[in-house]
Amino acid sequence: MRAMVLERLGERLKMVERPDPEPAHGEVRLRVAACGVCRTDLHVVDGELPDPKLPIVPGHEIVGRVDAVGAAVATLKAGMRVGIPWLGKTCGHCPYCRDGRENLCDQPLFTGYTRDGGYASHTLADARYVFRLPETGDDVATAPLLCAGLIGWRSLRLAGDGKKIGFYGFGAAAHIVAQVARWQGREVYAFTRPDDAAAQDFARNLGARWAGGSDQAPPEALDCAIIYAPVGALVPAALRAVRKGGRVVCAGIHMSEIPSFPYSILWQERELRSVANLTRQDGEEFFAIVKNAGIVTETVPYPLHRANEALADLREGRLQGAAVLVP
Repeated sequence: MRAMVLERLGERLKMVERPDPEPAHGEVRLRVAACGVCRTDLHVVDGELPDPKLPIVPGHEIVGRVDAVGAAVATLKAGMRVGIPWLGKTCGHCPYCRDGRENLCDQPLFTGYTRDGGYASHTLADARYVFRLPETGDDVATAPLLCAGLIGWRSLRLAGDGKKIGFYGFGAAAHIVAQVARWQGREVYAFTRPDDAAAQDFARNLGARWAGGSDQAPPEALDCAIIYAPVGALVPAALRAVRKGGRVVCAGIHMSEIPSFPYSILWQERELRSVANLTRQDGEEFFAIVKNAGIVTETVPYPLHRANEALADLREGRLQGAAVLVP
């Protein structure tokens, strides 16, 4: 197998060849067809997340076909089209797992962070945390749904049912979730980097009622807002943009420092909360609505050996939609 490997934090990934991995008890091996490049991968590579497994193969938006099955796997067979998400394994017995909140598990494994991921020709996965996908479909277009879509869906649910919803940072997740929100009959307000006219046009083309810079106020008060950009300064901006009783959701796994802000913009029962990881139930719910919502992902494919270029383009904001690696 071939894989792009992070050996030391902050360094470029290196292409290496390894023996094909053999699935252990309860595992399957995938031949990777496509792997999305997520902002969380940047946080891993740049050392912004604590204690990654090193060396590590990043990537957790994986689409492929099962090509080997370990012992005690009854639900998956060779040849099946499947997806591997961020949540790679949970303990099943901590208070959070027992309470149906496996996304907060005390002893989890995360794909591309604490177990090898999909920047490779092959990868392993715990069969219990693999999603069955339709046998037909475009692999590159599907890959971003495995995290940008799933975390986007969870953040949308936690934002509540507000009619007027704002998205701060209009990249891979927001461009998917905006389509779901429009399908639900909501009004979308998109906030991009100041003066990023291309991203604003992109949002309008996906049905946003308004699009502007994150330094601007929306034309009317929002019911809720989701922050996808890892920029702490957007928290007070979003709180100022929502109405009394409104809710702001921070959807990223990492964010820069949040500056101090006056209590007055949190008062009047505004809420601020975060989203952590995902559950398998989130996946079942989301993939059930993908077809009905008519989601179309905007993707930029890169061959596997250009993973460093894809990461750089994401870091510098040169992408509309999502980068996807193809082995």
